[in-house]
Amino acid sequence: MKKEIKKNSGVLHKQAEVYLRRLIEKDEYKNGKLLPSEVELAKELNISRNTLRQAINKLVFEGLLFRKRGYGTQVIRKGIVGGIKNWLSFSQEMKMLGIEVRNFELHVRYKQPPIEVGNFFELHNEEEKINKILLMERVRGNTEYPFVYFVSYFNPDIPISSEENFNRPLYEILEKDFNVIVKTSKEEIFARLAGDFIAHKLDIKANDPILVRKRLVYDKNDTPVEYNIGYYKADSFTYRIEAER
Repeated sequence: MKKEIKKNSGVLHKQAEVYLRRLIEKDEYKNGKLLPSEVELAKELNISRNTLRQAINKLVFEGLLFRKRGYGTQVIRKGIVGGIKNWLSFSQEMKMLGIEVRNFELHVRYKQPPIEVGNFFELHNEEEKINKILLMERVRGNTEYPFVYFVSYFNPDIPISSEENFNRPLYEILEKDFNVIVKTSKEEIFARLAGDFIAHKLDIKANDPILVRKRLVYDKNDTPVEYNIGYYKADSFTYRIEAER
């Protein structure tokens, strides 16, 4: 790309930012290619590395770039952009982004829920153990690679079973087959290291970062429907918050 930084025409880091935005839109970088080193970019643009870092930091903050010490700066592959406004199901999010979804793994079984899940569904049992409820585990991604591992428990009052065709969108099944219309999602998001199990599921390293997204889903009557946890590759998920005052 032709050098575009002009020292007599505005703030240098802003010009570098514009340059980087154009650079990462090029086809060769869109799918996660590493950027040239800071030394190479600073030399090409004839600016200091500190000035360049200001521009890079802005794009990292926006979720466009991912920087790892000793590795480099990478363009974040087109992935999920979630938010607190007008929440969507995973399938809807992917459809809006133009991403074709692939299930790399799909397991459906009945399992005794953890205490937190049982409390969410208000499952009270005089015996020591709560009855088993439906659990669905899925490793999902685009056509090339997986980027999220989902664990979902369902309210046992909903007659959904392991016999469903879970290749259909989940909330479509709930609405069309069981007249359950989801309305509210309460979410928590935090970062952690993948660990051996998640690393195996997502084909990453155990010490790679992931984002954990817990969703508590309710229907239009505020009845709990789904307890869902998603484990996302950190470079494939951006959570955007829009606040108004």
